[in-house]
Amino acid sequence: MRSTRASAAIERLKARDGNKPYSMVRTGDELFYLVLNTATGAQEKLGQALPLDDFVKYVNSVGPQVTRRVSKLDVAFEKQLSKKQP
Repeated sequence: MRSTRASAAIERLKARDGNKPYSMVRTGDELFYLVLNTATGAQEKLGQALPLDDFVKYVNSVGPQVTRRVSKLDVAFEKQLSKKQP
């Protein structure tokens, strides 16, 4: 099923944003959009309906972002790469 990538993106968003009740809706046109379930049981639509790849990019950009851990070796490697470029 193609929506597995979309649901995995939703799970990553929930983990980043304190397990808020996000979910996705799939339309009959194979488009996806993000919803936030409220305490009253209503769904607040976030964004617009998008194709799968665009939806995953959108969900990955929503909410707090995880900073990438960088070691001293990574920094040294990046320095070497930048020196080699003409």
